[in-house]
Amino acid sequence: MPNPFNEPIIEEFRANKGRVGGYFEGARLILLTTTGARTGTPHTTPVGYLPDGDGRVLVIASAGGADRHPHWYTNLLAHPHVTIDSGAFTYEARAVVLQGEERDRAFARAVEADPGWAEYQQKTERVIPVVALHEIAQDGPPNINAGSMGEAIKVVHDAFRRELALIRQEMSAGTSTLGAQLRVNCLTFCQGLHNHHTGEDLGMFPVLADRYPDAAPALARLRHEHERIAELVEELRRTVTAENADPATARAEVERLTAELEAHLTYEEEQLIPLLAAA
Repeated sequence: MPNPFNEPIIEEFRANKGRVGGYFEGARLILLTTTGARTGTPHTTPVGYLPDGDGRVLVIASAGGADRHPHWYTNLLAHPHVTIDSGAFTYEARAVVLQGEERDRAFARAVEADPGWAEYQQKTERVIPVVALHEIAQDGPPNINAGSMGEAIKVVHDAFRRELALIRQEMSAGTSTLGAQLRVNCLTFCQGLHNHHTGEDLGMFPVLADRYPDAAPALARLRHEHERIAELVEELRRTVTAENADPATARAEVERLTAELEAHLTYEEEQLIPLLAAA
C-alpha cells in the first residue's frame, strides 16, 4: 500500500531529478526500492544516505528512533538485491549490513556530520543498523534518468552542482577540524567528477569530433578544462587527506574548484547540448 507521506516526496524527487523541498530540502536523498519480505512486491522509500566512496553509499535504519526496524530494512534482509534512484542515475545494488567496529565507525561518522543520528539512537534500545549499498557493475553506459543525451548532460551536471553546494555548506558550518564524513564527501565527489570527465574524454568527445569537425576548438577547450579541473581536484584531495587538515585551506580549495567547475559546466552545456540535439 502506498505511503501517503512518501508518495509526494517520491513524485517530486522523480520529477525534479533528485531535488525536493520541504522536510528533505538540502538533504542527500535516494529512492531505495526493496522487495517485500512477505509480499515479494517492490516498495520504494525515500531515505537519506552518506557517501562512502568505492561505489557504495551508506543508509541508516533509524526509523526516527522507533523500537522497530523500518520496513525497508527488513525487506533487504530478506532480499539484498535493491534498486537505487539517485536522481541522476538508476542502478542495481547489493545491500550488506555492517557489523561490529565497521558499523560503529560508520555510525560515528554520521553522528559527527549530523548529531540527530545520536538522538535517534538514544530513543531506542535496538542498535540502529548501518547498511552499505554496493553498486552492481553493468555492461554499457550508466542508466541516466533522461530522455536524451542533451538532457543527460544537464541532469549529471546538476547532480554535481547540488553535491558541491552541500559540501560548501558543510564546510561553512564546520568546526576547527575537518570531520571524517566531510573528508569522505569530498573524496567521493572528486572520484565521481574524475570518472565523469574520463568518460567524456574517451567516449563522447571522440564521437562528436568525428561527426562535427567544426566543434574541434570547443572540444579542445573542454579537454583542456578537464585537465585544469583535475589539478584542482587533486589539490583538494591532498588537502583533505593531509594529517591535521586545515578546514580554512579546504574551504579555499572547494571555492576555487566551484568557480572553475561551474564555468566549465556552463560552457559545456552551451556547446554540446545543441550538437547532441542535432544528432
